[in-house]
Amino acid sequence: MRTFSTVEGLPVISLANGHEYGHVIDLLYDEGTAKGFVIDPKGWFVKHQFLPIKSIMSIGTAGVMIGNSHVLKPLSLNEKKAIPLKTGKRRLHGTALLSAEGEKLGLLEDVYFMEELGTIIGYEVTEGLVADLVEGRKVVKSQGKLTVAGGRAILTE
Repeated sequence: MRTFSTVEGLPVISLANGHEYGHVIDLLYDEGTAKGFVIDPKGWFVKHQFLPIKSIMSIGTAGVMIGNSHVLKPLSLNEKKAIPLKTGKRRLHGTALLSAEGEKLGLLEDVYFMEELGTIIGYEVTEGLVADLVEGRKVVKSQGKLTVAGGRAILTE
């Protein structure tokens, strides 16, 4: 189990040749799973790339390891339809997380996911800086589908 914040900013490194291809800037979410990472490649005037979760060999504290550069793809229409965690207008970060009963659980800060399958298993939420300092952030288990619309995310069962 891992949070996106532990992966954000890590370099993407090939096991085949040791080359660094860029660094992780975002996670794309769709239908209850983490689909993959958005990579900011090295170099000028190079567009962001997509790294599917299933193509990752391992994730460590110093890098995200891939077999070779062929697993990095341009962002396709499917990936552009997915919901980003940190960047863009439709991002999940900072979105109000509501329960199916209509209770506000907090503002979404991070996600917990299984790195092998990309399954989202929980959401880290905050109720503000003071609450974070006094009580700490809460983790809400993902027991159903997350519906994102209208500037809010609703956990349904």
